[in-house]
Amino acid sequence: MGAFGLRLRARSCGSQTALAGSGGRCRHRGCHSQVTYCAVHADARKPGWAFTRPTIRAATHCCDGTVNHTIASILYVITDLRVGGVPLHLSRLAFEMRRRGFEPCVVSLGELGPVARTLRDDGVEVHGCGARGSWDIRVIGRLARIINKKRPEIVHAMLFHANVAARRAARKAGFPNDRVVCEIQTAEVERRWHLLVDRFTHRGCRFTIGNSPSVIEHLHTHGRIARDRLRLVKGGIDPAPLQNAIPIDRSALGIPMGGALILWVGRLDPVKGLGTLIRAFQSISAGTDAHLLLVGDGPLRKRFQNMIGRLGLMERVHLLGARDDVPALLKAADVFAFPSRTEGLPNALLEAMAAGCPIVTTNVPGCRDLIEHERTGLVVPYSDTKALATAILRLLHNRAGAERLGQRAAESVTQEWHIEQTFEAYTDVYEAIIAADRGTTGDRPTAQTP
Repeated sequence: MGAFGLRLRARSCGSQTALAGSGGRCRHRGCHSQVTYCAVHADARKPGWAFTRPTIRAATHCCDGTVNHTIASILYVITDLRVGGVPLHLSRLAFEMRRRGFEPCVVSLGELGPVARTLRDDGVEVHGCGARGSWDIRVIGRLARIINKKRPEIVHAMLFHANVAARRAARKAGFPNDRVVCEIQTAEVERRWHLLVDRFTHRGCRFTIGNSPSVIEHLHTHGRIARDRLRLVKGGIDPAPLQNAIPIDRSALGIPMGGALILWVGRLDPVKGLGTLIRAFQSISAGTDAHLLLVGDGPLRKRFQNMIGRLGLMERVHLLGARDDVPALLKAADVFAFPSRTEGLPNALLEAMAAGCPIVTTNVPGCRDLIEHERTGLVVPYSDTKALATAILRLLHNRAGAERLGQRAAESVTQEWHIEQTFEAYTDVYEAIIAADRGTTGDRPTAQTP
């Protein structure tokens, strides 16, 4: 059965090779003609990657007898487009899907921000819903109007508020929920009511994507979402820019040439465990010439400044703020410390791995998906100041062992967490949704189920 209850058959369209497909409605008002999906084969290869994919196109068999071909479109919905891990991930994903032959369009519920400019510069259409706050329910109607106007093949939402809005707006627009995909990129522990909302609204989408095995397990165990409504699309990065980076000159940071450098990168947020790291560094600094660099910004900057002052660490702990030379910092660091309380799949940790930087992290969701204790890094319990300090000192005192851990971490990224694998997984999801004829291929797409 098709997405609108029509039984459709795969049809050849001219000289193009047809895929079995279900479809939607004619875009003329009042017409409910069939839409089938045809594969227009296009070279989608990148240097070093041997694959060729069909570009999916929708063939609309219209009420006036014409057949119109349009590139299959994806409407991405996100909470905002300020600089951050998920907006930047969406930017890369939209650009890559455009290169692979899809037509991406991005909708931000709130602030457009710098990422919107990047998307537009890459030729991606961007819309805003003008939300004035987290619970500005007017965005649902605005988003529904955009869905009705664009009539995408797929709606893909990311982040909690965007997921809720997309489910409600799709229903309001009469858009089929089996063409709505939601995505969660963190194992939520602070706002557990998010899990409750997801539990009672997740059937408004076909399935929920998680970016790590820990996120999938968290959604199933704590969100009580059935496994057959969850899909794993492992996150990833391009390791080349990190592997090829040139280490920063330490003197430019005010660090003596012989001093050890401990690095942390992220958002100054309670969930990141920075208080534990600063207290651990207090004991580390007593017996070493190490310096701690904290890269990033956030709402707790003033609190950590005060804490550093109270502990007498102003000369050894450096709050650098947001920077665009993180690869160079990672290449210069002796240890990357990442003591989070919870994560989804932390990009900062992936980047440290790709750079070959020796890592100490915590045994929490997201981090333990990436770091195997004693093989690709050292893993300690969350909030254990003594264990964190001991692990960091171990790496500082055993440089050869630390280097081996860093090398294996870099190899792990190339083999298991490369961004091309992530893009392939997303493409599989989209093509399965578009091509699925539920009368012949089942009710669910053939994406990876955890």
